[in-house]
Amino acid sequence: MKPIVAIGVLLVLCGTSALLAQEPGESRERTSDSGSTWYVALDGSGHFTSIQEAIDQAQDGDTVFIKAGRYAEDVTVHSKEGLKVIGEGREKVLLAGLKRVGTLHIGKWPYGARNVEIRGLTVHQHGGLGVGIFNGEGVTLKNLKVDGFVFGQQVQNVYIEHCVVGGSETTGIAFADSQATLIDNLIHDNDHGVSIGGTSIVHLERNVITRSLFEGVLVADQAEATLIQNTLVKNRGGVKFQDDATGTVAGNIIDEAQVGIRWSVKNPVNIAHNGLHNIDVKYQVDGQAGAASLEPHVFSDVYIAPKFVAPHRGDYRLQADSPLLRIGEFPYLGALGPVRE
Repeated sequence: MKPIVAIGVLLVLCGTSALLAQEPGESRERTSDSGSTWYVALDGSGHFTSIQEAIDQAQDGDTVFIKAGRYAEDVTVHSKEGLKVIGEGREKVLLAGLKRVGTLHIGKWPYGARNVEIRGLTVHQHGGLGVGIFNGEGVTLKNLKVDGFVFGQQVQNVYIEHCVVGGSETTGIAFADSQATLIDNLIHDNDHGVSIGGTSIVHLERNVITRSLFEGVLVADQAEATLIQNTLVKNRGGVKFQDDATGTVAGNIIDEAQVGIRWSVKNPVNIAHNGLHNIDVKYQVDGQAGAASLEPHVFSDVYIAPKFVAPHRGDYRLQADSPLLRIGEFPYLGALGPVRE
């Protein structure tokens, strides 16, 4: 039996969804379990030619799907819950910004955004900010490319995965008074790779952070950071904890840096099973003279060349015979596992 089509009415037959009338700007596709889908296309083949117009029209639980093209506009998502904004692909959809500071804003004061997901597009920074996340909760950024700065303030449960963030005029990704998880990202060519401040709690796992002008990861104020199996290479500094910041650094590779891990004598960090190589000063403790008391913190670290596949090409996978396999509880150190023979 074929689905019946009617304007403004959705009939579900045989457990499947029917299709609403397809007048651009007036109708949308609806599935029975995931809300409505609004299509954005510059050539007029979708419901809207503007991403912002589609987001404004969308209701909680809806999806905005963006077809290929360069969109020169400022986009804000706020007062939405469960909204998905999905690009056709990060090599196909470019959000370029227009007038304001920050090309893409998620949440804003006093409004927020909850359980919002953005994926599959490229964002160019405008005015020094690419993506700003403000006063939100449950925000997911996945498979994005951000040419510029990503900043979160007073946001909870932010999840950033499989993103490429680089070329910022300041920091690649920064958080203030927030809670976030960063997994499987490439963060490159920034002043600092990741900066964590205020009372933030941030977990970093299996990220590659490279070519930072200063530290790969800077943790300041009363923030807490956990770094598990990341690869930090060709940054001026590896990981730095300052002020009253605390955290854990375990299973990481830190290669080619002036200082490997730096922290304050009054706030020691937990350090275990890291691979440090080609480091001028492996550990620096602010407020402490000499290195006599370092060994209890770092006795399980190893100091040997990691044997990357092709570091000159930015391929930081480990070779099959890398000495950094099966270290402590880790099957391998760093973000990227060994190549298969």
